[in-house]
Amino acid sequence: MGMKTPAGENGSIPRHISIIMDGNGRWAQRRGLPRSAGHKAGAETFRRIARYCKDLGVEYLTVYAFSTENWKRPAEEVGTIMGLLEKYLLDSIAEMEEDRIRLRFFGDLSALSPRLQELIARTAEIAGRLPGCFQANVCLNYGGRDEIVRAARALAESGEEWSEENFERHLDSAGIPDPELIIRPGGEYRVSNFLLWQSAYAEYVFSPKLWPDFQTEDIDDAIARYRTRDRRFGGVQT
Repeated sequence: MGMKTPAGENGSIPRHISIIMDGNGRWAQRRGLPRSAGHKAGAETFRRIARYCKDLGVEYLTVYAFSTENWKRPAEEVGTIMGLLEKYLLDSIAEMEEDRIRLRFFGDLSALSPRLQELIARTAEIAGRLPGCFQANVCLNYGGRDEIVRAARALAESGEEWSEENFERHLDSAGIPDPELIIRPGGEYRVSNFLLWQSAYAEYVFSPKLWPDFQTEDIDDAIARYRTRDRRFGGVQT
């Protein structure tokens, strides 16, 4: 059973959890399957974990789905990922209001197909009718450095004073609290250009499990480990 304490600081559920969904391809290869099978399994894991986080009382879940560097992968694999995204968007459009789940996308969406951009716009319109509900953020054609460059350019063009507060208003995550907990399955120990600005004081939990094997109890374990951390934000322990 999950932990049902309110979202907030240590000792309770983080308001915002982020996940680097890593290991789909390796999961498939270890089973003698095409990499596309790993991405399909990973998509189902995302659905399951997102619903579980919502039930726990997490307010925001941000996942790394497709980076600015992932276009270098084989065209067939990229096509599979984009096809899965279209199916997920269609399902979300049909279910968002009933499930009370808002969906938002981070990244440079201009590189996506017109069809995907249209579906994303429709999810944004539905999300606008669901204030205060659990929100899932999907990072798509996203890179932390690219986000910072885009935000800096937008701030310069706005003519606003240069400050952290004004800069953050131009990030993809504008209006959303920074993640307290970032989870990386897959056995790697790097941040991979993910939420570079927002992760300044995040707690990281790394897991050797590949993303399609991730279970709800792994979320429980990551939250339990988060609760043991002393979050000083540059200060000293009191």
